[in-house]
Amino acid sequence: MRFLKNNICTVLALALVLTVSMAGDAAAAGSVFQTAVNKLSALFKDTKNVLFIVGGFGLVALAFQAIFGKLKWAWFAALALGLAVVAAAGKVVDYATDTTVGSSHTADTLN
Repeated sequence: MRFLKNNICTVLALALVLTVSMAGDAAAAGSVFQTAVNKLSALFKDTKNVLFIVGGFGLVALAFQAIFGKLKWAWFAALALGLAVVAAAGKVVDYATDTTVGSSHTADTLN
């Protein structure tokens, strides 16, 4: 604390120099956030693809097991409902945020 009291002017001058030197980076903040939105949208789209593929195999396996009485139909229904929620998640986010910025993650990705 004694160092800070003795050198307050130096610390404030250093903080001012650092703030002014970073002003150019702050002006580009919009592009940084747009890049983050694009990356997260791509991550969501890829994750959704993997979930649909694994979930599809899971639905087939659970359907066969439910038909032959090895497990309850409720588990099959729960997996099907979970996949439906994942499929609708992008549209729900777009509706809640009232924007189409993330519309790339709502498109059909299984072409």
